[in-house]
Amino acid sequence: MLTSSKSNITYDKKNLDSKILLQLYANMLKPRMVEEKMLILLRQGKISKWFSGIGQEAISVGVTMALNKEEYILPMHRNLGVFTTRKVPLNRLFSQWQGKANGFTKGRDRSFHFGTQEYNIVGMISHLGPQLGVADGIALASVLKHKNQVTAVFTGEGGTSEGDFHEALNVASVWHLPVIFCIENNGYGLSTPTDEQYNCKDLADRGKGYGMESFIIDGNNVVDVYSKISKLAESIRKRPRPILVEFKTFRMRGHEEASGTKYVPEQLMTEWAKKDPVRNFEVYLKEQKILTEKEDTILRDNILNEINENLQLAYDEEEITPNVTNELNDLFKPFNYQEVNPSSKTNELRFIDAISEGLKQSMQRHKDLVIMGQDIAEYGGVFKITEGFVEEFGNDRVRNTPICESAIVEAGMGLSIAGMKAVVEMQFADFVSSGFNPIVNYLAKSYYRWNQNADVVVRMPCGAGVAAGPFHSQTNEAWFTKTPGLKVVYPAFPYDAKGLLATAINDPNPVLYFEHKALYRSIRQDVPKDYYTLPFGKASLLKEGNAVTIITYGAGVHWALEALDKNPDIQADLLDLRTLQPLDTEAIFNSVRKTGKAIILQEDSLFGGIASDISALIMEECFEALDAPVKRVASLETPIPFVKQLEDQYLAKGRFETVLKELLEY
Repeated sequence: MLTSSKSNITYDKKNLDSKILLQLYANMLKPRMVEEKMLILLRQGKISKWFSGIGQEAISVGVTMALNKEEYILPMHRNLGVFTTRKVPLNRLFSQWQGKANGFTKGRDRSFHFGTQEYNIVGMISHLGPQLGVADGIALASVLKHKNQVTAVFTGEGGTSEGDFHEALNVASVWHLPVIFCIENNGYGLSTPTDEQYNCKDLADRGKGYGMESFIIDGNNVVDVYSKISKLAESIRKRPRPILVEFKTFRMRGHEEASGTKYVPEQLMTEWAKKDPVRNFEVYLKEQKILTEKEDTILRDNILNEINENLQLAYDEEEITPNVTNELNDLFKPFNYQEVNPSSKTNELRFIDAISEGLKQSMQRHKDLVIMGQDIAEYGGVFKITEGFVEEFGNDRVRNTPICESAIVEAGMGLSIAGMKAVVEMQFADFVSSGFNPIVNYLAKSYYRWNQNADVVVRMPCGAGVAAGPFHSQTNEAWFTKTPGLKVVYPAFPYDAKGLLATAINDPNPVLYFEHKALYRSIRQDVPKDYYTLPFGKASLLKEGNAVTIITYGAGVHWALEALDKNPDIQADLLDLRTLQPLDTEAIFNSVRKTGKAIILQEDSLFGGIASDISALIMEECFEALDAPVKRVASLETPIPFVKQLEDQYLAKGRFETVLKELLEY
C-alpha cells in the first residue's frame, strides 16, 4: 500500500482544469467507499455475493466521464464506478444487491447483471462474451440514425478468449462501427493467470488482426484513462470506427470474495498495492494543492452519509412477496396484437414467395427494421428470399454478415436496445447452434431480468426431405420451445407464413420463425396481395371428424393430409398448430375431448420433442375423455442421413399412416 506522501503514479494533467480533476477523484472515491461498505455487509450476511473492483476504479470512472451521458456503456461485474458516475441512485443499487423490489431486476438476478435505459447502461450476463456483440448492435443503430455517438463495452482478459470477442471485433471492423472495446487486463481470469489465457505480449496486439487501431493505457492512472478515452471518443464521433483499448491493471480482491487471492504471489499483491488508483490520485491532488485535507474529509463524510442514508432506504423496503402471476406476466413484453385483415385480391404464391413478400412488406412498414444474414444482400440469400431487397432498401438495412451467428444475434439485441427491429437469417436452422447462447441466455431472459425486450426475429430455414444431410436438415424447434421467453412459429402454408411473419416482426419479443425448406417451392396457395397479420397461439382446424385428432405442424401437416386423402373413410380432426409457443392448448383439448383419440406427428426425432409435452398435456387434461393411449409419431433417433432411401426411412412420414390405423383400431 502507499505509505509515503508522494504519488507512485506520474500524472500529466495537460489542460485539465481542477474541477475535472476533483470530479475524477470524487467519482473514484465513491465506488471505493461503497465497496468497502459492501464487504462489511457481505461478512454480516446482508448481501449474498460480491465481485470487487477495488484497484480498478480509474478505468470505470475515466471511461464513463469521457463519454456523453446519452452514449451507451456496457460494463462488467467490477465496474461499479460506471453506475455511480452515471449517478444511479445508491438506494436502488443497494436494493438490487439485497434482492429488493426497488432494484433493477425485482430480485430475479443479482450483482451487476442488469441494465437501465434511464442511464444508458446495459449490464452483462455471466457468459461474458455476448455483450460485445450487443455493443455492435447499439453502435450500428447510432450509425443508421446518424447520432454520432460512441458505445463503450468492457471485458476482462479472460473474456478475450471467447469466440464472441473475436466475432464482435470482426463485425465492428467490417462495418466500421463506433465502438470502444475496453479490455481490463487485471492479471487473472478467476485463478488462471494471463500466461495460461493467451500467448501474445499484449492483448492490444489483437487489434491488428481485425484492422483496427489499438492502444495500451495504464488502467490505474485516471488522468490517462480520461484524457486518452476522451480524445478517442471525439475522434470516433467524427469518423466512426472501432478501437481496441487494453487497460493494464490489477484486482486487489478475489474473483469474488469467497475465492480469495491465495493463488496470487504476495510480492505481486504488494507491487500493485503501491499503484492504488484512488490513494495515489489523492496524494497527487494534495501535492498539487488542488485538494486540501479539509476538503477531502468533507467529501468522504458526504459520501459516507449518502451511503448510510441510502442503505437505510434499502433496509426499510419490504421483502419481495412471491407472486406467480407477476412472474409469468413478466416473461414477455406486453404485445397488443393488431389484426390487419387480408384483402380480397390474391396471387397464387409458393411458400417461399409468401415469406419474401411478407418480409418486404414489413420492411416497407417498419422503417427501423434491419435484416442481417449471410449472403442476403446482392446475392439474395441462398434461397433467394431477399433477392432485390438491396435495390429497394439499401445495404444499410439489408446487411451481409460475416460467418458469425453469435455476434449477429447479439447485434440484433443491440438494435432492439437502441429502439430498432431486427430480422436475423440463419442460413440453415442447423447453424443456429453457433448462435445458441445469445438466443437462450440473452434474448430469452432480458425482459424477465431487467425489463429490456429483444425485438428480434430469427428466421430458421429447416427440415429434411431435400437430401441435404446431417448439417442442413434439422428441425430443431424443441431446442427453443423448452426455453421460457422465446416464441416459436412454424407455418405450413403460404397464407400462414406471410401473416405470421408480419406478426412476428410486429411483436417486440424474440421469435424463432421456422421455414421448412421442402415446402419452399412445393406448396402453392392463393395469398392476399396486401399486408396482413395472423394471431399467435391459434391453431388451424384443416379437417373435421369424430374418430381421431391429428396434431401436427410444418411438413407434418402435408404428410397428414396425404394420408387422409389416401384414406377418405378416416374421419379426423386435423389441427395445424402454426405456433408452438404460444401453443393453442384450448383447440387441442376441445378436439381430443370430442374424438377420444389423439395422435401427434412431428418431423423431429421423438425423445424430448414437443410431441412429448403435448401428449403429457392431453393425458393430464383429457384423460377421462380418452378411448386409447395418446400416440406420438416422429423420425428416427439418429442424425439425418443424406441418401434419399435412408432419409425416407428416417422420416416419420413413412410410419404415420400405419400408426394412425393402429390407433383407430384400438
